Amino acid sequence: MASIRRRKPIEPSNTSVQKEEDEDEEEEDHSKNKHRRKSDKKSKPKWSCVDNCCWMVGYICVTWWTLLFLYNVMPSSLPLYVTEVITGPLPDSPGVKLRKEGLKAKHPVVFVPGIVTAGLELWEGHQCADGLFRKRLWGGTFGEVYKRPLCWVEHMSLDNETGLDPPGIRVRPVCGLVAADYFAPGYFVWAVLIANLARIGYEEKTMYMASYDWRLSFQNTEVRDQTLSRIKSNIELMVEANGGNKAVIIPHSMGVLYFLHFMKWVEAPAPMGAGGGPDWCAKHIKAVVNIGGPFLGVPKAVAGLFSAEVRDIAVARAIAPGVLNNGFQTLQHMMRMSRTWDSTMSMIPKGGDTIWGDLDWSPEEGYSPMKRKQRNTDTQKASQDDPETEISQTKRANYGRIISFGKDVAEALSSDIERIDFRDAVKGQSVANTSCRDVWTEYHDMGYGGIKAVAEYKVYTAESMIDLLRFVAPKMMERGSAHFSYGIADNLDDPKYQHYKYWSNPLETKLPNAPEMEIFSLYGVGVPTERAYVYKLSPSAECTIPFQIDTSADEHDEDSCLKGGVYSVDGDETVPVLSSGFMCAKGWRGKTRFNPSGSRTYIREYAHSPPANFLEGRGTQSGAHVDIMGNFALIEDVMRVAAGATGEELGGDQVYSDIFKWSEKINLQL
Repeated sequence: MASIRRRKPIEPSNTSVQKEEDEDEEEEDHSKNKHRRKSDKKSKPKWSCVDNCCWMVGYICVTWWTLLFLYNVMPSSLPLYVTEVITGPLPDSPGVKLRKEGLKAKHPVVFVPGIVTAGLELWEGHQCADGLFRKRLWGGTFGEVYKRPLCWVEHMSLDNETGLDPPGIRVRPVCGLVAADYFAPGYFVWAVLIANLARIGYEEKTMYMASYDWRLSFQNTEVRDQTLSRIKSNIELMVEANGGNKAVIIPHSMGVLYFLHFMKWVEAPAPMGAGGGPDWCAKHIKAVVNIGGPFLGVPKAVAGLFSAEVRDIAVARAIAPGVLNNGFQTLQHMMRMSRTWDSTMSMIPKGGDTIWGDLDWSPEEGYSPMKRKQRNTDTQKASQDDPETEISQTKRANYGRIISFGKDVAEALSSDIERIDFRDAVKGQSVANTSCRDVWTEYHDMGYGGIKAVAEYKVYTAESMIDLLRFVAPKMMERGSAHFSYGIADNLDDPKYQHYKYWSNPLETKLPNAPEMEIFSLYGVGVPTERAYVYKLSPSAECTIPFQIDTSADEHDEDSCLKGGVYSVDGDETVPVLSSGFMCAKGWRGKTRFNPSGSRTYIREYAHSPPANFLEGRGTQSGAHVDIMGNFALIEDVMRVAAGATGEELGGDQVYSDIFKWSEKINLQL
């Protein structure tokens, strides 16, 4: 028999045992690492949208400051050399050109800045503002905005009851030319004009920046800071020190309305006015050269007060609604703050439907943004050109409907619009729960019933819009109605028009008795400017502002005036031509009840031409609302007036728009 061999059981070798042990250790390490990663995830805070935005703001600021530093350290001749190589030799600046002509400083000049362009600094604040004494909260680098935003909002807001300082806070205007020469580093406002005036001999003793706290109502700048008295004293001193040469006043934007108020205040008897007498302006003012003046208000102000939006913000809100509404609650903070600034209510459109149009009519009817404009200095010809029969083939825009809820409402026949009056609506249950109360706005007191009533009225013209603002923002409008008016005077001799609330409305006040004083209206044209809006209800009104511009309302036609829920007309991007030009084109032209002494008025328009390349900066031919302050043609006109030229010597009117044609359509008793 064959023997059967038994195999010995094979004992595991040292190598295989070691391998198994290694595998066990690896498994254990993997398990530990997995557990550690899980615990890290639990302990590590989530990266939020707020963090992303803060980093983005930081990157933008660092990049901006780095580029600004590099620009400042390079030889001053290098940027000029590079620019001339690319674009060719630059033309002489107005100051150099006029100095070659022999022009010299003659009349002292007074600059009156507009809304937001003048610096504000802190004199007293709460604990969160430690270390900011006399530091700029507005203008300059804006460093405090992103370092302590809620503290900044608190200190930039005024008291919602009085429109003056909140308890324990004092923010005051910066003094001197530096108050508004630059809005931020590298972003000029008055700096270019000041530098050019210096070329023909002007200096600080012949130039005065009438800086004021642009947040306050005009009369309150005198009550709190005696700003109007300071302007009066400085003008008197400058005229006396310059051999009796009268002053040339140069207001910009809201500063135009502020100085209109000043001219009534300075002559009005005390205690409401300064008691300067009926001939003060005639004795001290040669000319008022208004730049970008919103004489009759701006529709843009309505959108800002109604939903804290303008066109650009509406687009940003549509792209990132969570950031603006629920993330930072930026719009709510901005609305709460800006509704305490009484000055914003001076910009609400004035003159009602007579000026701005109704449901079926507006002066700019038939406007075409693609229509070419030619310079025209003949006012009679300008008023007759382009007769009514020449209407643009584009879809008719109803500009008189300043707010429409829905594109269909904006375009419908007025007879087809069914409206429910909102004025007597009962404001229902509060829309804001307790978690939203830290950013309180007056919408939180309206409730769903009030919000629904506003939307169901569907369309608002200039007249009904005043009632709308009183309904949605009663506290704000209660203060505003005590300081500003928006109508048209029936009888300017009525004693009620002696009250200061009427002084900044050119349709409810008279120009001073100064027949030799000239009034100029200088402004840009050729830039799409907000005129009317298509609105919708916000998707969620729990914590958000309940109304927003409907950016989906659009016309794809290149020649359309409707883009992103906003109807545009001709203007300077902020102020429509109608507001800038009407008073000098018709309301004050010749002897009228608004201009009884017949002060001469002139319109000087500047057709917008954007920079050809980035080396031109903001351009020397810009017609945009702020950038026009660097427009060489405008600066030259201002300098010639300051050096003694009259409006006739400038060439009279310079017109590119249809302002005379539109003015003739307005049926206003003169």
